[in-house]
Amino acid sequence: MSFSSGSMRGGRGRKFKSEINVVPYIDVMLVLLIIFMVSAPMKDPGEIKLPNAAQTTQPPTEYIRIDLKPDASATLVVSGGKNGAGSKDTAANRSELAQKLQALHANNPDMPVMIAADKEIKYDEVIQAISEAKKMGIERVGLATR
Repeated sequence: MSFSSGSMRGGRGRKFKSEINVVPYIDVMLVLLIIFMVSAPMKDPGEIKLPNAAQTTQPPTEYIRIDLKPDASATLVVSGGKNGAGSKDTAANRSELAQKLQALHANNPDMPVMIAADKEIKYDEVIQAISEAKKMGIERVGLATR
């Protein structure tokens, strides 16, 4: 009786699997996921560095200044003028601001508008004020900077 190495295993030859073992790749991906989840809160994405704006070469001598405040109130100041004096008016909300700006624009159609917004105000409110001024037909609308 002769025994061969193949007969001791039941007569079957050894077959190789042709599948890829993905378990180590899953382990590596989970470790990377944990690293990114831990390191993501460490960076502060809330800090935005805004550019400084330079002054125009020749600022207007007469303009309407709108000071927007976080509590939805606003102040309209007409500066300059022929006699150098200006007028000041306040608006309790944005619709009242639009009405008073329309009246000032009707009296002074060529006067530019400068918008100065508080640091705590939402950016959307500034954009809405610029949009309202443009809808009224005001050609020159600018933003006041430091």
